[in-house]
Amino acid sequence: MKLPIFQVDAFTDELFGGNPAAVVPLNDWLPDETMQAIATENNLSETAFFISREEDYELRWFTPAVEVPLCGHATLASAHVMFHHLDYVRDEIRFHSKSGLLKVRREGDWITLDFPSDEVKKSEAPANLLEALKVTPKEIWKGKRNYLILLHSAAEVYNTSPDFVQLKTISGHSFIITANGNDTDFISRCFVPSVGINEDPVTGGAHCTLIPYWSNVLGKKELTARQVSKRGGYLKCKYSEDRVEISGKAVTYLTGDIVINH
Repeated sequence: MKLPIFQVDAFTDELFGGNPAAVVPLNDWLPDETMQAIATENNLSETAFFISREEDYELRWFTPAVEVPLCGHATLASAHVMFHHLDYVRDEIRFHSKSGLLKVRREGDWITLDFPSDEVKKSEAPANLLEALKVTPKEIWKGKRNYLILLHSAAEVYNTSPDFVQLKTISGHSFIITANGNDTDFISRCFVPSVGINEDPVTGGAHCTLIPYWSNVLGKKELTARQVSKRGGYLKCKYSEDRVEISGKAVTYLTGDIVINH
């Protein structure tokens, strides 16, 4: 059996930037263990699989270790594949996922994700977190899936070097460090070692938490953001109470086939 596969750099307009994701369009769902094996073999932070569902689509995401309920950059990559490689002619795609309905629209070279927002509340740090991150935060906030750790400066965000072995023991969450940006409203980095991703290059899901927080802090609904991993990425953001809009660009790195022999 041959399956088409695409690899896309998301949240960038330059090859070898942003966050790489694999995208595998399917006619029908494969067994979960097969999709997990493909994602493990790809060894990217996420592999997305989708199937058609009447006029909509169903979308799932796998890290090299587990299936996850939400992934921004692989959703953007999937939409890029549909718009640029699969002759999808409408300007909006409706993906049904474990996080509900996700709408994606094309606006010129930009692709905009309509995702659920994640409101945060002030929190204490879980045991060993600050030792693992090696930071002294200004504030700590917590959403449904993410800890948001506010640092004192952009330089601290750039220079943080976590102990990933220790951080991996604090399971079940993403850990986002953030501060005001120099050329954007805010910057961030995101660490998720418990699901096999020490540092995610550019994280759409983390911005479901970051956008409501920074919108409230800065008193504005439209923001610009940069995730300052080694690869880096640029995002345009909008806050609409229970939803956030996350916009980015994407470029195709490769197209090919997966050969699965049973």
